[in-house]
Amino acid sequence: MDTKAFKRSLNNSENYHRKGFGHDEAVSGQMQSEYQSDLIQQIRDNGYTLTRGDVTIRLAQAFGFCWGVERAVAMAYETRQHFPTERIWITNEIIHNPSVNQRLREMQVQFIPVEAGQKDFSGVESGDVVILPAFGASVQEMQLLNDKGCTIVDTTCPWVSKVWNSVEKHKKNHYTSIIHGKYNHEETIATSSFAGTYLIVLNLEQAQYVADYILHGGDRQEFLTKFKNAYSEGFDPDRDLDCVGIANQTTMLKGETEQIGKLFERTMMQKYGPDQLNQHFLAFNTICDATQERQDAMYDLVDAPLDLMVVVGGYNSSNTTHLQEIAIDRRIPSYHIDSGDRIGPGNRVEHKPLHQDLTVTEHWLPDGPITVGITSGASTPDRIVAEVIEKIFELKGALALT
Repeated sequence: MDTKAFKRSLNNSENYHRKGFGHDEAVSGQMQSEYQSDLIQQIRDNGYTLTRGDVTIRLAQAFGFCWGVERAVAMAYETRQHFPTERIWITNEIIHNPSVNQRLREMQVQFIPVEAGQKDFSGVESGDVVILPAFGASVQEMQLLNDKGCTIVDTTCPWVSKVWNSVEKHKKNHYTSIIHGKYNHEETIATSSFAGTYLIVLNLEQAQYVADYILHGGDRQEFLTKFKNAYSEGFDPDRDLDCVGIANQTTMLKGETEQIGKLFERTMMQKYGPDQLNQHFLAFNTICDATQERQDAMYDLVDAPLDLMVVVGGYNSSNTTHLQEIAIDRRIPSYHIDSGDRIGPGNRVEHKPLHQDLTVTEHWLPDGPITVGITSGASTPDRIVAEVIEKIFELKGALALT
């Protein structure tokens, strides 16, 4: 389908909304009371450091809600206010934070059910209101909802839309989009739906495999098996890697996305020569500012002496996971938790090690004075971070008395 023409048509529809509904003041007050924290503001005002007893907290200087996330949640709240009696659905989690999504459920926002890995839109009827989350939705989902006669409230982050524009340019020029991302992540699913021919690479290792194939050829069936579910229908590595453009899931590690872009630039230059590079390679800057700022702040934080690191955010949050990777690379004991409820009872924590299932670690807070680094993913409210910090203070104080 002509995705660009469809989006243009949708933008002109009276049933499509990409801005709020004029309830800014009421929603702002509601979100402030539900998600902000006096403790976090106190730590910010104190140079992002706070000491109580034996515990010094060092807070990353960029963390938590980004502008795109805050905008998406605010639009969802406004939607409920503007349509007080209509049935409201959302096609996926608004953001990757369990408490925020639970709050929407309490506001009678229904989540599209998923059966055997497929979304079931059969319950959505004409006149229903459907929210598209911050990660966006596939163009096929948008078309389905438009055909059903739904009112669509699109909270897609503008940085995600920027990536969509990039893959549209790749498609227009008959370039294959190489997308740095997770093929089953909703943002990458949406991005790939706007692409023509595409291939999704998870990391630099996979990108190197593709680059080697471009330069030297290889086993076509092995290639297709390796990237199963991560390429467009009919993709042929022997035909579709002559001209490539780079795009990314906005929450991937900035440095790795840049390395992948440079790798393919060198690869196409080596194969076709510097004078032919522009005929075989396209790249646009699609790294999200907020993701970049949070990763840069994390690098600054782990340069300071820390006894341990706590990363707060949803377990299915890609940007949170990448913050955890930075701590692990520096060999700092680190714990990824989604809320303060994971701490205790006693000196124990339930956390998610990288690429592993939830586990419980006993005696995770060491004896004596400690310095704890704290950061959170872009979908995590300040209030959740504050609860984690208070739990650490409380636990360490109790341990000091025993």
